[in-house]
This record gives sequence, structure tokens and C-alpha cells, in this order.
Amino acid sequence: MKLRLPGRRDRTEAVPDTPADLTVDLVKASGKGRPTPRRNEAQARRPGPPPPPPATRKEALKRMREQQASRRSSTRERLAMGDDSYLPARDRGPVRKLVRDLVDTRRNLGSFFLPVAALILVGYFVPNPAVQGYTVLIWMAYFLVFIGDSFVLGRRISKTVRSRFPDGQHKMKGLVWYGISRSTMIRRWRFPKPEVAVGQQV
Repeated sequence: MKLRLPGRRDRTEAVPDTPADLTVDLVKASGKGRPTPRRNEAQARRPGPPPPPPATRKEALKRMREQQASRRSSTRERLAMGDDSYLPARDRGPVRKLVRDLVDTRRNLGSFFLPVAALILVGYFVPNPAVQGYTVLIWMAYFLVFIGDSFVLGRRISKTVRSRFPDGQHKMKGLVWYGISRSTMIRRWRFPKPEVAVGQQV
């Protein structure tokens, strides 16, 4: 049996918590566990006061139209920027993005399809057999050259997609047709908008 003097404590007994330890325990018990945000940060996170309810039906309709116009404007901007979450299903995915870039980096004869078609249409209405004959020849010549240029574009799309996405199972005919149909549009009218310059490496 071990004797000890009155007023002396054994070293093995628990030492009472210091004030600092008590403070830490109180903070943990209160669920703080994180630094107190600054006043300006708290004010920035705090939402502003809600707008007052519309007083009349006309005002409610006006506010609803403004909100719809704002959403449509934001959606158009996202679509033009090529945001996948806003694009139609036919334009989504990295493979379709690659096909668009391949089309936009080259000068395609298909870009002149609409202007040439408009000129041919005008030539048909000219009451002159010679003009109509030349119109047919120009249309046939352009159509043959367009087929050749589209064939070159299709080969480039197929080769690049297979090299960049070797493990993917893609419908190559659909991708080639997607690229050719985009090439027939004037560059500034293409949608989504081109994100690469002509001649740029992709």
C-alpha cells in the first residue's frame, strides 16, 4: 500500500483542464469549427431584399415578359458559345465539337453554296436561252467541284476522329454528313459560332 502526504496528488491522477483547453472544448461543443466570416463577405452572401409584389396584373405580365426575355437572351448566348448543356443533342459532345472545328479551320467551297444557288435561280428567270444555258453549265461545274471538296473534307473528318477517339464507336457517316452540312453555311451564319480561325491547327 502506497502512502501519500495530505494535500499531495499522485502524478497518475488526471490534471484538470487549463482555461485554453476549456475554451477549445466549448467551441467544438457549440459547433463552430470554422473561422468567423468577415462582415463584407457575410453581406455579399446575403441575398438582397425581394422585390415588392406587382400591384396590378399588367405589371405582373410585364415582369414575367422581362424575365422570359432575360432567360432567352442568356440561352442564346450559351448556345452561341457552344455550351454543351444548352446545345441540341445533335451538336453535343467532344466529337461533334472536333468536327465543327475541322470545318471552321478550312475554306470550304460549300460556303458558296447559297450564293451560287441564288445566282442560278436568278439565271433561270432570265428570258434568254444563252444565259440559261450558261447557268446550267455553271451549276453543274460548281456541283462537281463541291462534291470533290466535300469528299476531301469527309476524309479529313474520318481520319482525325479515328485518331483522336480510337476507342469510340462513332457513326462516321453521320459525322461526315454533319460536317458537310455545316460547310454549306456561310461562316458568319454557322451555329454554334466558329471558335477557331481559318488555318488554325486543331
